[in-house]
Amino acid sequence: MHEHFDDSRSAAGTWSPGDQVLWRYLRGDQVLDCRPVTVVRDDPDQLAVWLAGGTSRVKPMLPDGSDIRTAPIERRFRLGRIPSVVEWHGTGVLMLARPGEPWSVWLFWQPGWRFSGWYVNLERPRTRWAGGVDTEDHVLDVWVTPDRRWEYKDEDELAASREAGRLTDRQVEAIEAEGRAAVAAIEAWGAPFDQGWENWRPDPAWPLPQLPDDWADNVRIA
Repeated sequence: MHEHFDDSRSAAGTWSPGDQVLWRYLRGDQVLDCRPVTVVRDDPDQLAVWLAGGTSRVKPMLPDGSDIRTAPIERRFRLGRIPSVVEWHGTGVLMLARPGEPWSVWLFWQPGWRFSGWYVNLERPRTRWAGGVDTEDHVLDVWVTPDRRWEYKDEDELAASREAGRLTDRQVEAIEAEGRAAVAAIEAWGAPFDQGWENWRPDPAWPLPQLPDDWADNVRIA
């Protein structure tokens, strides 16, 4: 039987800076995406974690082992998914999440710590457990440039998900409503956008988190 938690402190206590946890994306009760991350901050109003470049993580791939985006959009969501272990490339990503919000906000940098922008990933509000957080990706995303211009991302994939029967009309409508709420939060420019996170840097003493053998265990479903 699966245990049910919300993303409050009572679910798993409070993590300390430097703790290593897992940030996982599920489909049903299957873990398709698992990211070992380092806790930056864990407060009642926000969880911040760092996904370092070079981290071994689990990524969903097509059944033949190829990248999902190599499939034509009309077939992309009619094919299965298999979890595959790959390396996270790039300079690293700071991932921020506030309790109850159906999205997380990721900050990206180019080499030399040149800030690229914010990526608002629509997802189910996270469920906490002792080893990390579990959620489910909602396909649609919003990209925000450093000068606060925004645009939707993956609208074509959301439509393809509906066409393939992966999402119902009602689910798509709910996700689109989440997107509008995210845009309203961006335009209001409150937390986390106004908190100066683009100037944050990771502690160089933090070791690279390792992907545990039991990364798919202890699934928490909301």
